[in-house]
Amino acid sequence: MKRYKRASDIKVGVVGYGGAYNMGRAHLQEMRKAGMTPTAVAEIDPARLAVATQDFQGIETYSSLSAMLSKSAVDLVTIITPHNTHAPLALRALKAGRHVVCEKPMAIKTAECDAMIAAARKSGVVLSTYHNRHWDGPIVAAVQHIRSGMIGDVVRVEAHWGSRNKPGDWWRTSKTISGGILYDWGVHLLEYSLQIIRSDIVEVAGYAKTGYWASQTKWKKDCNEDEAFASVRFRDGQWLTLLISALDSNPRRGFLEITGTEGSYVLDWTFNECLRQNGTGTKIQRFRNPVSEGWRFYQNISDHLTKGAKLVITPEWARRPIHILELAGLSARKGKALPAKYK
Repeated sequence: MKRYKRASDIKVGVVGYGGAYNMGRAHLQEMRKAGMTPTAVAEIDPARLAVATQDFQGIETYSSLSAMLSKSAVDLVTIITPHNTHAPLALRALKAGRHVVCEKPMAIKTAECDAMIAAARKSGVVLSTYHNRHWDGPIVAAVQHIRSGMIGDVVRVEAHWGSRNKPGDWWRTSKTISGGILYDWGVHLLEYSLQIIRSDIVEVAGYAKTGYWASQTKWKKDCNEDEAFASVRFRDGQWLTLLISALDSNPRRGFLEITGTEGSYVLDWTFNECLRQNGTGTKIQRFRNPVSEGWRFYQNISDHLTKGAKLVITPEWARRPIHILELAGLSARKGKALPAKYK
């Protein structure tokens, strides 16, 4: 792998500068904060390219990834496009010898992740996925507390997200494009959970309810599931459950609950809580969470390329939640639990 003398020597670009959440701008700003040099934007919408030139004076603009790869000296490409396009775009950039970061989820299928990893190895370049939430305050605090033994040995993790909410008519609610209801927030919650349970994955079971919202969206039969559930069995006997719902009329507190042999631990955005039973009832400790530090993602990429620092979000790490999500979908269709290929 090429080593750069200075972070500023790393020329970076993004594919996708769409208006949703201004993610293209945010990525380039974070890369610049890490010392790298914003150089190029590829975007199919001319109006959004015009916005990019206003946000970053002198930046190169292209109407396609192909044009960027052939005309720009960009070293690292971040892909910020719909989920089903991550793998094909990443493969083109990797085969062209460019470092690649994909927005999460890394891809929709495990085989796509495998192909991306193989292409990165062949070209001798870096491949990662933008799991900036790895450094979210709630999970940073939870990992510290749980590894200190606050709730004893971890038995299970329950991850959940949702409300009663009709899906919007955009690409994130198309199953073909997005991967399904589990993929968007589910990949975040799985990445959190896999920091808590440090064991090999044995098998995955999935369940899904479809059809209630479908007729009320433009996607019809291609609409995401109304609700989906996955359970994961680990080698050491722990288990993980994931529920993402657009039918839940009674949302629960927090989004991640860890049960241990000596107590429970609940993650929420501002405060985490530890609950333990004693002789007089339940003792509840509340902890204000540290500030989230998602900027550490690109700082780690920069340090890896310049100083040889260990890459935190490896492609193999980013493949684990995708493998779970794909197996959950297959299991829901087949009606049985499926063994894991990757642990």
